[in-house]
Amino acid sequence: MESIEAVVIGAGVVGLACARELARRGFETVILERHGAFGTETSARNSEVIHAGLYYPTGSLKARLCVAGRKRLYDFCTTHAINHQRCGKLIVATSTAQESKLAALQQQGLANGVDDLQRLSAAETRRLEPDLACTGALLSPSTGIVDSHGLMLALLGDAESAGASLALHSPLQRGSLDANAPGMVLESGGADSLRFVAKLVINASGLWAPEVAASLAGFPRALIPANFHAKGSYYALSGRAPFSRLVYPLPEAGGLGVHLTLDLGGQARFGPDVEWLRDPTPGQPIDELDYRVDAARADTFYAEIRRYWPALPDEALTPAYAGIRPKIVGPDAPAGDFLIQGAAQHGIPGLVNLFGIESPGLTACLAIAEHAVRMASEGQAG
Repeated sequence: MESIEAVVIGAGVVGLACARELARRGFETVILERHGAFGTETSARNSEVIHAGLYYPTGSLKARLCVAGRKRLYDFCTTHAINHQRCGKLIVATSTAQESKLAALQQQGLANGVDDLQRLSAAETRRLEPDLACTGALLSPSTGIVDSHGLMLALLGDAESAGASLALHSPLQRGSLDANAPGMVLESGGADSLRFVAKLVINASGLWAPEVAASLAGFPRALIPANFHAKGSYYALSGRAPFSRLVYPLPEAGGLGVHLTLDLGGQARFGPDVEWLRDPTPGQPIDELDYRVDAARADTFYAEIRRYWPALPDEALTPAYAGIRPKIVGPDAPAGDFLIQGAAQHGIPGLVNLFGIESPGLTACLAIAEHAVRMASEGQAG
């Protein structure tokens, strides 16, 4: 068998960031990707928002890695000429009953280290966005948008320049782990199937991370979380964008509410909603995913959007695209944190599993990569 120092499973934005971090630290690195291109799932089907870090419980991985990752991501975009815009975001209260939630969200952000949030009255908000209806708002100046494909190209370019290689059409078929033996035996499929030993393995397979962990013989099954998927549909707005900033309602169960985002060309879109897919069967493969957007789901969007933009015209929304969030808690549970498992948790030196890497994974990708690679190398050394 061949021997490879480091393997990253999954070439989404987080997997590419991990491969870049490994290669820049001098590890011979191979990225295994099941599809014929990088970043075709969650990384390419989201709002492309650079989040400030105000939503997440203080001290959680989401809070810490989002705040740290946001700063690094803006710097990375600047140094690598990646198209992005620090456009800012307004989180709006649409009734006086929501004002206390807005204040609590501001305090949550401050506790997380987001120190530029500004409370605005309804009049102050309308001076910024005249068409916006609200009783008050929270302005997040450090929120922005980014070209996610350009970001992934730059991450892959850095990784390859440092010696990493990307193997497409190479799904991980199975692996064998032994806490008392050096390295992990992995087998990849595809036309150029491989069997090799790796010292470091980072499971960054997103929607499929629990399934990948289950394919590793010797991994403790009790440590594999449930695999829930929540689909979110987006609808494009016909005509001119009504706002120059992103507009978000207060968060809801499973997501951040039907919000307005902008692409870098100025086109407005609304979404995502939350559609929980079928319940998972532990240890069983997840079906191929349906990314089609049901035009009829837009009917529920109109009422939600008109709470903060009453002038939304009839028939103005058209299906755009859908994405699916990798979740490790179900619809009746509080929102889950990232689950990043290393040797201290599962006892396998050199292996790190990245479970439940949904939003703000794009924002936090560089910070997640540093965290995961440190865990992998320290666990392997131990």
